[in-house]
Amino acid sequence: MTAERLSLPRFPLVTGALLALLAVMAGAFGAHGLRALVTERGLEVFHTAVSYQVYHSLALILVAMLVALGGPRRWLLAAAGFFLAGILLFSGSLYLLVLTGLSWLGPVTPLGGLCFMIGWGLVVVAGLRR
Repeated sequence: MTAERLSLPRFPLVTGALLALLAVMAGAFGAHGLRALVTERGLEVFHTAVSYQVYHSLALILVAMLVALGGPRRWLLAAAGFFLAGILLFSGSLYLLVLTGLSWLGPVTPLGGLCFMIGWGLVVVAGLRR
């Protein structure tokens, strides 16, 4: 199959690329703009949020590629939805926790982690259904 014939699904590809771009921007902000504003622990938490956003942005792009290569679309796009939810809940809650100090956001973070795990589980299922 040539590259011209691959049809990458737009949602995970564009969303993954956009979130990867935003992660790079957040990482730069964390490295240069936050140092004087938050504690060392806050910087660590912010870095964790950026790292997981990058990993799962790339996972979204991977899902698009797997669908284009003929993987089970339904399972893979469901995985993409969970990866997106995970980014929003996990990384988003950590960003807001560091930037606002709202401690009630702490319990939201594990829900995002659960979404990541479900997403990867769905990729496993997609691989087994191939």
